[in-house]
Amino acid sequence: MVNDTFLWISFHVFILLMLAIDIGIFHKRAHAISVKEALGWSALWISLSALFAIGIAYFKSPIAATEFATAYIIEKSLSVDNLFIFLTIFNYFRVPQKYQHKVLFWGVLGALAMRAIFIIAGVTIIAKFHFIIYILGAFLVYTGFKLFFTDENAEYNPENNVALKFVRKYIGVSKYYHEDKFFLRRMGHSFATPLFMVLILVETTDLIFALDSIPAVLAVSPDPFIVYTSNIFAILGLRSLYFALAGVVGLFHYLNYGLAFILSFIGVKMLISGFYTIPIHWALLVVLSILIFSVVLSLLFPKSKEQEV
Repeated sequence: MVNDTFLWISFHVFILLMLAIDIGIFHKRAHAISVKEALGWSALWISLSALFAIGIAYFKSPIAATEFATAYIIEKSLSVDNLFIFLTIFNYFRVPQKYQHKVLFWGVLGALAMRAIFIIAGVTIIAKFHFIIYILGAFLVYTGFKLFFTDENAEYNPENNVALKFVRKYIGVSKYYHEDKFFLRRMGHSFATPLFMVLILVETTDLIFALDSIPAVLAVSPDPFIVYTSNIFAILGLRSLYFALAGVVGLFHYLNYGLAFILSFIGVKMLISGFYTIPIHWALLVVLSILIFSVVLSLLFPKSKEQEV
């Protein structure tokens, strides 16, 4: 066993070092991310996540490592919906491909802070008021049912975002992109660029999705270190995965139903936790089985042309 403070500091040093290498060396100059490059980074983050799980098994316990793996897979799968939203936002604002990486990079830094606040608050509240776990369980079951019956073709409209309306009302926004700048100064006045608007949308989207994903992960482990690190690894990998799968993610049209079942299952796990605890390895097996089944089903029964319209 190792002091938790050492693990927290080591984790953040590692993540910040990786991000510095990413933006300072490999993406120092803005450029469009190729599918090959994106797949390479995705494979790297998945490999690092696996190595991290092995490290947790060594420094904490095998059970903690299984909790991390389960939480990581849940967070990763629930975050797939973000790909559709990112794609819509980038297309809506016609963000040049070479600037998209910078938006997602700073979006990750914002997520680091927001997720930390959410997780620490969630763990603290559950520790003091255990009944909250049943409320969160009911919320996840409700969210699962809602997702199951939601029209997957329903369009996301960025103009409905409250944060976007606030920025436009109280901060001047330029009409055009100015390279990869978020702000510019003209005639003594500061203006936000459309790229900053996109960043705001990405951050608020992550905040909204965290409302579903964090309670689900809290059901897997009460350890804030496990919950937080699994979230961050999943988010970092998602950024790379976006550039690799943005064009083909629509093929997995049954994935939403799988995610609905996962949320409902985790919700039920929380609701029955007072009299029966589902072993973590069984929870991991159920989550993986649902994911694999929904992906295979999507490939075996692809959308018809009428459904794609």
